[in-house]
Amino acid sequence: MDSERNDQLGRFLRERRALVRPEQAGLPSDGRRQVKGLRRDEVAHLAGLSPGYYARLEQGREHPTRQTVESLARALRLDEHARAELYRLARPTVTRRRPGRVERIAPEVLALLHDWTVAPAYVLGWSCDVLARNPLAAVLHNRFVLGDNLLRMIFLDPAGRQFFRDWTGTARAAVHDLRHAARQSPDEHHLRELVGELAIASHDFRRLWAAPEPRGALTPGSHFHHPDVGDLRLRTEIFPVASGPGLRLVAHPAEPDSPSAQALALLGTLAIRPAE
Repeated sequence: MDSERNDQLGRFLRERRALVRPEQAGLPSDGRRQVKGLRRDEVAHLAGLSPGYYARLEQGREHPTRQTVESLARALRLDEHARAELYRLARPTVTRRRPGRVERIAPEVLALLHDWTVAPAYVLGWSCDVLARNPLAAVLHNRFVLGDNLLRMIFLDPAGRQFFRDWTGTARAAVHDLRHAARQSPDEHHLRELVGELAIASHDFRRLWAAPEPRGALTPGSHFHHPDVGDLRLRTEIFPVASGPGLRLVAHPAEPDSPSAQALALLGTLAIRPAE
């Protein structure tokens, strides 16, 4: 499957670079070019990659990281739809970070999480890493490529804008939460790296991070959209985990007998569907 996806990724890259005119990318065009669109070495230069590495991507012999996918999306001038397709094909790997704060979930918390079958629930770490999900939350989030961290889901993942219906409110609350974590642990390198990554890749994050901090608590949005069941209006309940300082259990229950409760029940059938 990985080989097939890499082949599809290579074909996608070849097709997309053929659509970019040199002048669109700020490159000279002398009218005597032998290829349609950009050459391989030009895409590599625009994306900050070596020509050999980019050639291997087109040949299906490399698997890109998230940072490489972002660079390629900018170099190829992809719109939102094409960017989402690039992420779907690439399924980028997550760069392994240096060891930092150790976050462990007690077995009793994991048991509680998985016993909670009527609502999506997951555990967030200190810097909003998603440490565990119950099956319903896994299905709720199954369109995300960058599902390892809530901030990446909101600001970097192509699915974020469609999934979080109140995207602005959710983004502001997430940045507010991240600021709080940064004040509590200013020397945590994992958190600093996350802030740097978001600031480089997302104009919206840079704008919200630089904005004056609002007063009082901010509530994340509870209006979501899943393509299999449509819109979901759920509550957001957040519980501190006593056995793991800094950990929080987040649950999204629906009002009983509401359309959203029916949609969650339908989504739950996907969570228990046997793998094909």
